[in-house]
Amino acid sequence: MVRTVRTPAHGRVITYEAWGDPDSHPVFLLHGTPGSRLGPRPRTFDLHKLGIRLIAYDRPGYGGSDRHPGRRVVHAAEDIDTIAQDLDLKKYSVVGRSGGAPHALACAARNIGSQVASAAALVSLAPPDADDGLNWREGMAESNVSTYDLLDAHAPDVSALGVLLARNAETIRRDPALFLAALRQEMPEEDRMVVENAGIRRQLLLNYLSAVGYGEQSEGAAEQPPAPTGWVDDLVAFRRHWGFDLGDIDGTVPVMLWHGESDVFAPVSHFRWLAKKIPTAKAVLHPSAAHFAALPALPQVLAWVRDEAA
Repeated sequence: MVRTVRTPAHGRVITYEAWGDPDSHPVFLLHGTPGSRLGPRPRTFDLHKLGIRLIAYDRPGYGGSDRHPGRRVVHAAEDIDTIAQDLDLKKYSVVGRSGGAPHALACAARNIGSQVASAAALVSLAPPDADDGLNWREGMAESNVSTYDLLDAHAPDVSALGVLLARNAETIRRDPALFLAALRQEMPEEDRMVVENAGIRRQLLLNYLSAVGYGEQSEGAAEQPPAPTGWVDDLVAFRRHWGFDLGDIDGTVPVMLWHGESDVFAPVSHFRWLAKKIPTAKAVLHPSAAHFAALPALPQVLAWVRDEAA
């Protein structure tokens, strides 16, 4: 059932949904970029077998959640705490994939009320101020490089980025399969094999459409389609200070870093840098996997955060 809650500080609406046994261990699943609470997840039947109550929400500016202007990655910890209080959760785990992964690390760092029992970051980017020789763009797909170049060239003005992503959002609204096809052109073979799975493909298309397809279309004809604010704000948040340092991660919170070595959307160099900066993390690198392999890996990761929470 879809639920909404308002943040205590600003009264923003957050839309979230839960699946699985309400009496099982609660795990927040944080969606990618662009994405929504309807992103890829295990079937409800499988969640019951895993003993997981899965909770997903629309990040601000996506789907049914209000925008949070100027948000940073760290603000996700406060939004998740708001949902946890609404559900009266005492302990929970957090799993983030792709664009959701830095936000999962933020939860481990803030650990509001000491309620975060475990966390996992799958195919995560490194922060923009990464040092020790990391070339942030090296090994990254050209579409990502050009988008971040555009953002950095005009920052703090995001109007040019908004125009670009507005065109992408219009493509998704017309047919999300066109957007996935454009991504597929840059995918390594490992990713293409994953997205050819009918079930995963269907979930991805719903994820992209629900991220930008509802509540953002202006009435009548418009010279310029509206910018997808959640998508814009995600990219801006990734390229500014995250609002926390990786050294802030609570050492009592078990953390997993999961990555595919052939990833071109979050290059493996980012994973290696993160693993070095979070030495207590369980670092899992799959040599025969890439970015979208994080989707079929979700059940195993959910089982790990469940067990570590216990």
